Amino acid sequence: MTTASGATSNIDDQGEEIDLDALRARYAHERERRIRPDGATQYRSTTGEFGYYAKDPYTPRAERAALTDTVEVLVIGGGFGGLTTGARLRQAGVESIRMMDEAGDFGGTWYWNRYPGIHCDIESYSYMPLLEEVGYVPKWRYAPGEEIRQHAVAIAETFGLYRDALFHTRVTALEWDGEADEWVVETDRGDRMRARFVITSSGTLTQPKLPGIPGIDTFRGHTFHTSRWDYGYTGGDSGGGLDGLADKKVAVIGTGATGVQVIPHLGRDAEHLYVFQRTPSSVDVRDNWPTDQAWADSLEPGWQRERMENFLAIVSGEEVETDLTRDGWTSTARLQRKMISGALDTSVPAEERERIDELVDAQKMNQIRARVDEVVDDPETAELLKPWYRYMCKRPCFSDHYLQTFNRPDVTLVDTADHGGITRMTEDSIVVGDTEYPVDCVVFATGFDVGISGVMSGTMPVRGRGGRPLLESWSRGPRTLHGFYSNGFPNLFHLGALQNANSVNFAHILLEQAEHIAAVIGEARKSAVPVVEPSQEAADAWGRTVQETAHDNSAFRQECTPGYYNREGAGIHGGFSYSPGPVAFHRVLKEWRGSRMHDVLGSNS
Repeated sequence: MTTASGATSNIDDQGEEIDLDALRARYAHERERRIRPDGATQYRSTTGEFGYYAKDPYTPRAERAALTDTVEVLVIGGGFGGLTTGARLRQAGVESIRMMDEAGDFGGTWYWNRYPGIHCDIESYSYMPLLEEVGYVPKWRYAPGEEIRQHAVAIAETFGLYRDALFHTRVTALEWDGEADEWVVETDRGDRMRARFVITSSGTLTQPKLPGIPGIDTFRGHTFHTSRWDYGYTGGDSGGGLDGLADKKVAVIGTGATGVQVIPHLGRDAEHLYVFQRTPSSVDVRDNWPTDQAWADSLEPGWQRERMENFLAIVSGEEVETDLTRDGWTSTARLQRKMISGALDTSVPAEERERIDELVDAQKMNQIRARVDEVVDDPETAELLKPWYRYMCKRPCFSDHYLQTFNRPDVTLVDTADHGGITRMTEDSIVVGDTEYPVDCVVFATGFDVGISGVMSGTMPVRGRGGRPLLESWSRGPRTLHGFYSNGFPNLFHLGALQNANSVNFAHILLEQAEHIAAVIGEARKSAVPVVEPSQEAADAWGRTVQETAHDNSAFRQECTPGYYNREGAGIHGGFSYSPGPVAFHRVLKEWRGSRMHDVLGSNS
């Protein structure tokens, strides 16, 4: 807790003294219980023989003729990054825009994720972009997934982005034609089209992954991944009502952010639910409520921008007078600096700052563990549900229903930490150690191949000037200006987190990136400049800026419990983001647009 004088006490909310040495030892012990020698390779990609797990269950694939036409702008990705970019380009007067996505419609991760209970954990008034432009106020403080997906569709309709859209289409090659100053684009549908500008916003939360459990291919019951929910089998919809499971013994594998949302519905509707857990999530209070209509009616123009910027400033460690959101994210802004870029408190020496941060972290985690004891009736189950790691070692979760589910007599928690995960699967069971759990259905809540976009994985190969591959140019790390464009790859823009800033509200980050890219393309069109491309010197200078300002959190990640944040315990250096944070980064971009845009307008070959 923080005392009246502003100092940090080593007493937690339960009045207990915090022993940091003992806590560190407990965290290390719990981490070692979960470390596996195979690390990140313990997961299987949903390709090849497991490719059916990634197929689209929502929209039938429509056959069409291959295209050989030319557009001014091709936007690869139909999530909020692509949608906001398309919207801002349309507002800038660009008529020839083609949107493309591997999904059957717009929405990105919200197209794929339609599992029961799905909600956003960022307040909807800040998360859902372009609300004022579309003329919509969300119905809930934390919007359900279907409301968010429908908003994505509304953005596309509002800005005419369906006009030349291609769905169920994946780019297989991008090659620069220097004579025509255009990109030649090939796809898995036989297209060989052209585009003056190409913008990639293909995201990293679309390709599901599976656990590499021995015998997974021998199980004869029903299986599916949460991002491809099989309502034909379960019945119901994203609001619940899974009556098809009433006589089924169901297993769910995974207790991360998705598992926390879906498990209450499975627990309520299945005959019996087995929850297989390697590492418990931290689960704080959600406190969701319907939007107050009187408040919605009182909103004045500019309200969303103000709210988004206020939230971003708070979670980025900036000083603000008022917290307009007041939730679990804004109350833990200081703790987020361990994983997410933002301003640091430099008024105290670094060593003292770390000690204070560790105490605040311990206080928060003690509070979360105490909540488990308050909610869960069975002491043994409660112990298994307690998270023993620093706050930002895993994505924080919020729910008013998850912990309560384990008080049901028809829900069994199976902890796998001491067995290296699930031991194996048989034709009708999941086995942990020597214990078999017969089940009819297995639901994989095991997440996505996070951080693996088509560009970075090589599944969307890019060849720039002289046929040089982009991944060859980036062999020693990304080489971009502001994360958006690279020398040797004209008129190619990237949205994402590489060499720029990040935040828990990534939709806001993408909106700012979309506005920047639209401004640059708008200036290029106004100036009749054929290519947008930074010099190698400018890209190298930006790379040095990113490295010189980086907050090295590799030690923190290394000590965390294994998960996708640290490549399953292998650790990873966080040097590819602009560590001063998104508010500072957006100031850099604004100043650059005001005086330095000529740096990328013209030939820099």
